[in-house]
Amino acid sequence: MAKNNEQTITVEQIGSPIRRPKDQRATLVGLGLNKIRRRSTLPDTPEVRGMIAKVGHLVRVVEGK
Repeated sequence: MAKNNEQTITVEQIGSPIRRPKDQRATLVGLGLNKIRRRSTLPDTPEVRGMIAKVGHLVRVVEGK
């Protein structure tokens, strides 16, 4: 998990993986998402940002508090 001094990003699944390619479904699982409205907090790295961009139509970035 992320260390205290690292930035994190929270994503929420807003779309269904039904009728999507396998790689997009696998990306959602890699982000820790599998059901609509489920949220996952991840380290803010270029790799995670790339995964979010790949399934950007299925997830949204939630603003931190």
